Amino acid sequence: MTVSQDFKDAHAQWFETRLAKLKAEDGWLNLLGRWWVEDGTYTIGSAAECDVRLPVGPARLGTLTFNGDDKGTFTPADGDPVAIDKAAGPMAWRAGRFLLEITAPNARRALRIRDTEHDTEAALKPIPFYALDPALRITAKLEALPEPMTITLDTVIGVPTKATVTHRARFELGGEEVCMLATYGTPERPQFIFRDLTSLDETYGDMRFVFGEEVTEDSVVVDFNRAVNPPCAFTDHAICPLAPRENLFSLRIEAGEKRV
Repeated sequence: MTVSQDFKDAHAQWFETRLAKLKAEDGWLNLLGRWWVEDGTYTIGSAAECDVRLPVGPARLGTLTFNGDDKGTFTPADGDPVAIDKAAGPMAWRAGRFLLEITAPNARRALRIRDTEHDTEAALKPIPFYALDPALRITAKLEALPEPMTITLDTVIGVPTKATVTHRARFELGGEEVCMLATYGTPERPQFIFRDLTSLDETYGDMRFVFGEEVTEDSVVVDFNRAVNPPCAFTDHAICPLAPRENLFSLRIEAGEKRV
C-alpha cells in the first residue's frame, strides 16, 4: 500500500499533538485518584487522618465542603477560600501543584486530583499502532436524528451514564453500510466510541475513541488511523463510557492505536 508523504506528515503532526495532550498538566497521566463525594466536609492531604489521602504533597492541602446543589468551598491550608459552583462553570481549581475538579458522570459526584509535578514523560509507555491506511480515512454522511435522544451507556467501572445524541455518521466499511452514533465531543469535533473485533487481541478491550474532523452540515471525516486508546487505558481513575450497541462492529478495523 502506498502512503503519500503528505499523509504521513499530517498523521505525525496529529500524533505529536495527541501525545502533548496526554502529557499535559490536565491530561491523563498525572491523576492521583478519584474519590466519590457527597454532602459534607472532606480533609485533603497526605496525612493518614485525611479523608482524601494523597500519596504526595503536604500533610494538609485543604478542606472541601460540598453541598448537594453542586456548590461548595475549598479552603486551602494556606490561602484564600475558593468558591465552587457548577452553575458558574467547571468545578475545577488549583491548589499549589495540584489540580482539583469535581466531575458529574451521573447523579453522583467524584473528586479527581492531578499532580502537575508528576513525571508524565516517564509515565507514558510507547503507544503501538497499525500501519497507516489512507483507505480508512473516510468521508461519512453526517445525519441529524429526527429528534435528539438520550441513551444510557455503561462505563468501565459499572456506573451508568447518560449521553444526548443528535447525529450519526453513515459510511461504508468492509463492504457494508454502517452507522456510528456521536455520543460526546462538540459539533466541530464529535466523538465516536466504538469497538471492533481487534479488541479481542490487539486493541483496548472495551472500546476506542475516534473524533470527527472537517465537519460540514452533512459530512464528517472519520479517520480510523487516528482511533485512540481511551483515558482508562492510561489510568484507573478515569470513568470511560462503553460503546453504544450501534457502534459495535463484527469486523476488524486494523488502524489506529493498539493496546498499551
